[in-house]
Amino acid sequence: MTGTTFVIGAGPGIGRAVARRFAEDGASVAVLARSRSTVDGAVTAVEQAGGTALGLLADAADEASLRSGLDAAVERLGVPDVLVYNAAWVRYDRPGELSAAELTATLRVNVVGAVSAVTHLAPRMAAAGGGTVLLTSGMPTPRAGATSLSLGKAALRAARSVLADEFGPRGVHLATVTVGGPVSPGSALDPDRIAEHYLRLARQSAGAWEHDVLIEGGAVE
Repeated sequence: MTGTTFVIGAGPGIGRAVARRFAEDGASVAVLARSRSTVDGAVTAVEQAGGTALGLLADAADEASLRSGLDAAVERLGVPDVLVYNAAWVRYDRPGELSAAELTATLRVNVVGAVSAVTHLAPRMAAAGGGTVLLTSGMPTPRAGATSLSLGKAALRAARSVLADEFGPRGVHLATVTVGGPVSPGSALDPDRIAEHYLRLARQSAGAWEHDVLIEGGAVE
């Protein structure tokens, strides 16, 4: 496929693999992350694969920063055909361990940033003829030992449903990719293998849209 793909949260693992895979498929890619080292690492990975990436700094937890970064990407590359939200705050905590402020901070990254990004770009994607939004989820079974992450990923899947109700009829395909375990090169949850599912979802026509894909071990549901 050709076109433009924006990847928010392009660190080592899924984000970087997705950026590289879409570039290999001919897409112009913008990678957005909070740290310069993460951005530069993703750009380098794309370039080593023969693609070209635009690297931009943006903090998914800061609405103004995120929207500014997305606007800069649109200015350089145009409205994206594919938007990937892969930003996450992965930590392991138990009920009551975090203060309300600390829990809220994790939710700003794990779900609120996704809603901000989608509501900022999806109207423009719809006006341009449609597109695909892919949200990286996890924790298919909530666990007390990962309370903030469980809450954030469950909320992200709910957000996908709400956003699909809003933008699906306008031609924007919204899907979550729920990764059911630790991502590790060479395993069943190898980031390059996972990236293939993002590309597959982005290629789907409106009549064949999938909305929730679970990747767990060797199985895809």
